[in-house]
Amino acid sequence: MGCKKDPGLLGRGRGRLTSPEDRQKALQILDEGIAAGARVSELALLLGVGLTTLQRWRRQFAGDGDGLDLRKGSHRHVGHRLSEEERQRILLTCNEPEFAALPPGQIVPILADRGLFIGSERSFYRVLHAHGQAHRRGRARPPQEPRAVPRLRAAGPNQLWSWDITYLPTTVRGVWLYLYLVIDVWSRKVVAWDVAEREDPAIAADLVSRACLRERYCCAEGFAYSKGRKQPLVLHADNGNAMRAATLKSRLEELGVLRSFSRPRVSNDNPYSESLFRTAKYRPDYPRRPFSSVETSCQWVASFVDWYNHRHRHSGIKFVTPHQRHSGQAVDICRHRAVVYEQARQRHPRRWSRSTRCWRQPEVVWINPPPPEIESDLTTLAMAA
Repeated sequence: MGCKKDPGLLGRGRGRLTSPEDRQKALQILDEGIAAGARVSELALLLGVGLTTLQRWRRQFAGDGDGLDLRKGSHRHVGHRLSEEERQRILLTCNEPEFAALPPGQIVPILADRGLFIGSERSFYRVLHAHGQAHRRGRARPPQEPRAVPRLRAAGPNQLWSWDITYLPTTVRGVWLYLYLVIDVWSRKVVAWDVAEREDPAIAADLVSRACLRERYCCAEGFAYSKGRKQPLVLHADNGNAMRAATLKSRLEELGVLRSFSRPRVSNDNPYSESLFRTAKYRPDYPRRPFSSVETSCQWVASFVDWYNHRHRHSGIKFVTPHQRHSGQAVDICRHRAVVYEQARQRHPRRWSRSTRCWRQPEVVWINPPPPEIESDLTTLAMAA
């Protein structure tokens, strides 16, 4: 779903002609921002002008240029346009008590049944919009602005957690068990889990509390930020009832944990939890028959978490286990692998057409990484300034 472009500081909409004075003002703001150390892309977004447009304006003012837009406008006269009398007739018709609560899509057919045609539905809407009478009515909620994309960064363990709840089938049709899982995004380690017969925010609050205690995120005197931390822990989740409940919110405030949420109906905003559930339910040892009780499900989940944390070689972290990466062993393991590969290359150099495999551990992990900047446009604008 698309969204309208922000008019920015200039207040210009898409396709609007910008006066030379406004262009010169925009370039002045751009120069001052660059001199202050701001990014060109952020300044362009603030102004509501594209980078290519700013480059064109810079060229128009170069030398003795006056910055005028030399593009030709349309001077054609539309012969079949509505007359002023017809426009006023449309307004009077729409404001009659009989039609005041009806949209043009119903007004035009009713008039046609009476042998009248003043204008098309689009003409009705155009006239109403020009006079400020095309407002949304009714009890339905108006369209909302799209929620901002959550962009979360983790450069070490216990900086960013993700959690979710999934269903586990039981032997009773229509009855489910609920598996709670909390995963460290940077290391992929499962830091806490639980199985319950209901989806309850109190269970989730206790689960996060146990995870913080196990990972030593809190001190003995009370819940607080871990010693030496530069930023608080962020707990990311989707928009379920348990995730947004006040019970969990108050507990996270006591723990000093920040909350983050996915956009509505966007599963890609919580990819690590979704991927973990996919791995769990497609394991060869996943039970073929439904679980008979909470105890049997807990036994299987415990065995899965032990395998996942300590024996599963995760492809996203260079095929080390989540426990090895979480505990800081992954760097030495990958360094040893690099040495082994280099020794093999030295013994048989003709078998290697390029360099050996890169075993460097990913330093930063993102949920929705920011898009890369257009280096050529930024360089051109910076040099022109």
